[in-house]
Amino acid sequence: MSESGTAPAARSMTNDGREAATLSWEEGRRRICDARYYLLGTVHPSGRPQLRPVLAVWSAGMLYTTSSPSARKAGNLHRDSRCTVAVTAEDMHLVLEGTATAVAEDAVLRRVAGTYRAKYDWPVTVRDSMYDAPYGAPTAGPPPYRLYEIRPATVLAFVNDSSALGAGSTRWSF
Repeated sequence: MSESGTAPAARSMTNDGREAATLSWEEGRRRICDARYYLLGTVHPSGRPQLRPVLAVWSAGMLYTTSSPSARKAGNLHRDSRCTVAVTAEDMHLVLEGTATAVAEDAVLRRVAGTYRAKYDWPVTVRDSMYDAPYGAPTAGPPPYRLYEIRPATVLAFVNDSSALGAGSTRWSF
């Protein structure tokens, strides 16, 4: 999937189950990109879901987030790469379902570091295939931070009834 947002297959339904106008992938992707906060769902070793707030950035058709290697969410993703990411936008909610992979490639780490700097003013640098930073989220612990690339399999948008976009939901499959 290109950064320009080449449209994946989409299907839309109204809240009462009728076919609806499909929300454009460009609009859905823009809402994911513009969000400030995200909720990352992973699978705990006990099998229960685990949900944590994270910061994330969209780059080159993927969503990226970070974690301390010693954090539970990093352990969860190492053991089971399946995850979900929830986003609340102005007049819709989005849920991205996919898989997360730890990133070690220098070029990707540097590109995404620039995206983090631009979006959050977070001055990360690449060191030993991870991120170093003078600070992190209060609950993140000290650096280093591992970068995770989340590859979407499905993205769902649930548009609020009061939205000018029209009520309903859209499902994009990648």
